[in-house]
Amino acid sequence: MTLDYLPYLLLAIIAVVFLFAAIRILREYQRGVVFTLGRFTGVKGPGLIILIPFVQQMVKVDLRVVVHNVPPQDVISRDNVSVKVNAVLYFRIIDPERAIIKVEDFMAATSQLAQTTLRSVLGKHELDEMLTERDRLNAAIQEILDQQTDSWGIKVTNIEIKDIDLNESMVRAIAKQAEAERLRRAKVINAEGEQQAAEKLVEAGRILAQEPQAMQLRYFAALHDVASERSSTVVFPIPIDLLGHLVKGSGEER
Repeated sequence: MTLDYLPYLLLAIIAVVFLFAAIRILREYQRGVVFTLGRFTGVKGPGLIILIPFVQQMVKVDLRVVVHNVPPQDVISRDNVSVKVNAVLYFRIIDPERAIIKVEDFMAATSQLAQTTLRSVLGKHELDEMLTERDRLNAAIQEILDQQTDSWGIKVTNIEIKDIDLNESMVRAIAKQAEAERLRRAKVINAEGEQQAAEKLVEAGRILAQEPQAMQLRYFAALHDVASERSSTVVFPIPIDLLGHLVKGSGEER
């Protein structure tokens, strides 16, 4: 009796193996690139996928954004400064067919392309531009990468320069430059203040010259300020015009 059920048992095992090999389940962010006898036959998913065992093969592709850390690159800027630069690359697959068929390993290819593009673009700019214009450099690198990876079915969404490492001598040189720049700004601000003060003094002199009584009021105000200070020394300001008259009078007597 047991031998009579053996063929059915074998058929049941074969059916289970067949179903196990034929059924695939893909998540919402996954797609399956299907090949039938080695030829591309379509992209399927998400959900339940049924394949013909031993005839069809499927390669899973993840459509989520991939975050890739670009290794530090030795870059020589246009002003001959050696720096180490690393970045973060964000990309995703928009065409699973091209990502699997057009390139052997899209992850490695994108990483190598990002490294070479990073060195090429930054090498055309000076160090000051790398430090102050990162947004513009990020946009330029992203545009080049996006154009190159479009044929692979990959969309580069963003790239961000993380760190720019300088040697100690260059750090000291930049610090000296920043200190000199601060001193220059301080001198310019001081000179502008002196210029504005001189302009106000000239304007005040013109106003006082129009009204002689105003000069007397300023004279009394100065005496009041001196008297309010607890000092044994009293200074009496003498108008310059009076000194001029005295000098003129002594000259005429001679």
